[in-house]
Amino acid sequence: MLEYGFMQNAVLAILIITPLFGMLGTVIVNRKMAFFSDALGHSALTGIAIGIVLGITDTTLSMIVFAVLFALLLNYISSKSNASADTIISVFSSCSVAVGLAILSQGGNFSKYSSLLVGDILSITRKEIVYLLLLFAATLIFFVVCFNRLNAAGIHRTLAASRHIPVRLMENLFAVFVALVVTLSIKWVGILIINALLILPAAASRNLSENMREYHFFSVLFSLFSGITGLFTSYYTNVATGPMIVIFASVLYFSTYLYHWRGQKSAKRERNTHK
Repeated sequence: MLEYGFMQNAVLAILIITPLFGMLGTVIVNRKMAFFSDALGHSALTGIAIGIVLGITDTTLSMIVFAVLFALLLNYISSKSNASADTIISVFSSCSVAVGLAILSQGGNFSKYSSLLVGDILSITRKEIVYLLLLFAATLIFFVVCFNRLNAAGIHRTLAASRHIPVRLMENLFAVFVALVVTLSIKWVGILIINALLILPAAASRNLSENMREYHFFSVLFSLFSGITGLFTSYYTNVATGPMIVIFASVLYFSTYLYHWRGQKSAKRERNTHK
């Protein structure tokens, strides 16, 4: 199977993309930003549509620019508005999807872009892998340098600000990295399921972890396992890779949830016995 060049590229891409999902997913789950990352995924349609209207041949560039601006605008309005963040994100996401679909469906041309809904990891090129590798390196540096401050801002914004942590800057930088990872992965993962790949490994890891180090380790491990297993299974079953990866990530989540539930039940029984 690995004799084929497209499979070699796909494996390399999975080895780069999935750790990114694992790292970012832990913060997204902790900060309850599932709607935020989902909205960024849907905004890709509008980014493509704007690129077409402006005559930009490389729609990836228009997707990236729009996603970054979209993420920063969401952060700004969420911090200024009295409405709930989920409501604001839902409103922006709905409007973004509607505008994108309206433009792309003109003349019945949306079928040309329907592949973005599910994605195709087998179509990735070596040049695109290099872009992902650069993004992986930048994200890793950001995590090493800024994670403690970002985590403190997520736990208590006011307390973090009193310790001279630039809360707004940390939140905006994280939003930009999420926007970049989501946008650059859309083409190969798919708009409909990219949010699942950000959330499921981190959620599964949370069911097992006792500290932050384990939380990140298991999240990256689960993400890698789901990616590699899903890719190989999709090759032999002739099923789309993205959905297959999500299926394995879902199995991991429900397995760890059951393990966590049984552990809690056992601990409760022990406490009752000692009483």
